[in-house]
Amino acid sequence: MGAPQSDADAADLADLVARASRGNERAWEDLVHRYARRVYAMAHAKLRRPDLAEEITQSVFVTLATKLKSDGYTELGRFEPWLFRVTMNRVRDEVRRTKRHAIPHDPSAFGGVAAGPAPGDPDRWRDAEQLRRAVEGLSDADRQVIDLRHMGQLGFKEIAALLNEPLGTVLARHHRALKKLKAALTPERGAGMNEGTTP
Repeated sequence: MGAPQSDADAADLADLVARASRGNERAWEDLVHRYARRVYAMAHAKLRRPDLAEEITQSVFVTLATKLKSDGYTELGRFEPWLFRVTMNRVRDEVRRTKRHAIPHDPSAFGGVAAGPAPGDPDRWRDAEQLRRAVEGLSDADRQVIDLRHMGQLGFKEIAALLNEPLGTVLARHHRALKKLKAALTPERGAGMNEGTTP
């Protein structure tokens, strides 16, 4: 999850974007299939409202389609950071518009950080709520890195490029955020946290 793109992957994506910009419907469908779930997950993680997350996802892809058709975007190996920057801007606009605070995350999206609770398991549901509260307690900067890493599934190098921050700063921020989450959780839950990710 979130591994850096290989040269072959980057070339494939560049070709896909180029074909979509020329009006190739199959290429456009492939782009939507590849990224819509991740865009939706990032929006839903912040807003916790499926209807708003769906609206933002549609808005992001309308923007993408407009940019591609008007030659407003040229793929230079930064498509994913650009797409997720657009997503984050849409989410921030919505948060400002509704004057809401940051909304709890969906714990099932965190993979090694926490698994989603099983239906009918009150202990797991309490753990999920505890994780939501812990994530809410992070600073905006720490929560942003958690969002991009675990919701957007970006690699650390991609996050650093997106935030215009040194890679070491991003790695340190991610490590700090995970330590804060661990400290806020029970020892049993904290033991399940997974920091073994690589840039």
